[in-house]
Amino acid sequence: MGRFADRVRAARAERRLVVQPRMGFGAPAKMRAGLLAVRDCRATTVGTVTLDSYTRVGDHASARRALAGNGGADLNGFPLQAHGAAVVRELLAGVAVDGFPVQVRHGSPLPLDLFRTMVEAGVDATEGGPVSYCLPYGRVPLPEAADNWARCCELAAGAARPMHLETFGGCMLGQLCPPSLLVALSVLEARFFREHGLRSVSLSYAQQVHLGQDLEALAALRRLAAEHLPDVDWHVALYTYMGVFPRTPIGSFRLLEDSVRLAVHSGTERLIVKTPAEARRIPAIEENVEALEFADAVARQAAADCAVTRCPEPARTGLLDEARTLVGATLELGRTTGAALVSAFARGVLDVPYCLHRDNAGAARAVIDEHGMLAWSRAGGMPVTVRAGRARSGPLTARRLTAMLAHNERRYDREHTVGALLRSPA
Repeated sequence: MGRFADRVRAARAERRLVVQPRMGFGAPAKMRAGLLAVRDCRATTVGTVTLDSYTRVGDHASARRALAGNGGADLNGFPLQAHGAAVVRELLAGVAVDGFPVQVRHGSPLPLDLFRTMVEAGVDATEGGPVSYCLPYGRVPLPEAADNWARCCELAAGAARPMHLETFGGCMLGQLCPPSLLVALSVLEARFFREHGLRSVSLSYAQQVHLGQDLEALAALRRLAAEHLPDVDWHVALYTYMGVFPRTPIGSFRLLEDSVRLAVHSGTERLIVKTPAEARRIPAIEENVEALEFADAVARQAAADCAVTRCPEPARTGLLDEARTLVGATLELGRTTGAALVSAFARGVLDVPYCLHRDNAGAARAVIDEHGMLAWSRAGGMPVTVRAGRARSGPLTARRLTAMLAHNERRYDREHTVGALLRSPA
């Protein structure tokens, strides 16, 4: 299945959580230094090359100018196309040894040229998807993105070293998307990859606002993946919370700690970590390493705790049934998963709350309910349940939306502040 899948499978056999940064630098020398630091740190890791904003939108001329002007020091990632396949191949040759794989993370809705370069350079893995890298990130029509991604998958599947592909469908907009839709999108994009030849995939899910609900979602994701990907090597990738992050270092590390425990308790194989610095600036190599080693230490302790005490229980909200209904209702609309996805969004059967893309209906809404869980407040045309009272929960004002967006920021920073007050002398 390739070096990436082999690394995850070996870690799973040893009951170790694979941890991964979101690291990217413009200059090859610094990118190499970052990858070596990740490879050699005290954790079970895979490497990341995150691409810059110019490359994500296909503005390779601006990326080349940045390289010519200051060596790429101002870029917020690695300009893959500007450097070219030969440079990427050389970069990977120096670090991808002893089974250490590297994933390229890009964010492009039309990544065919990027895939050509990655295949030529022998990249182990990448990520994205026809929906998850289209709706949140630009104005490309969904049918165009689906066609482009189909060609990307076929190119990756036919490479001399077939690539591993991770769906980003479980991370839509980062926050305020009910987990049933995240699970459904992750499964549907993985089906899309399978239909176009990929045999090594991972399904993503982003940590949200309630531990029990997240445990329920990850269990549903694993159940549906087993049903829809019977002949594919797959695993689950969890993302540390992608929304507004705590402002305090202790609050940030507490949130990261909870994401690690969520990964261990749910049986998730791989965790993409976030550093406290990430909300303000590009993290330094040392900050990435610190977050990875912290996550590995927490994972070891969480596994030991689970061996002697009862792990947290998932919520029981009917999330699996709702996600299964969304997947089924979508697949009824087309002969292929790609055609079904396009039709489902055109009809509002799939509808991402707060997503402004023109191919998204924008009729569905979600709230953080009285139990601290994400719930539908308006269904639009989706086959989901709006529970009693939520449709009448009052207008969604800018102030209320801002409060929901800052939910985890306030919660984890408040825990730090209250703890400090309790520890202070009278």
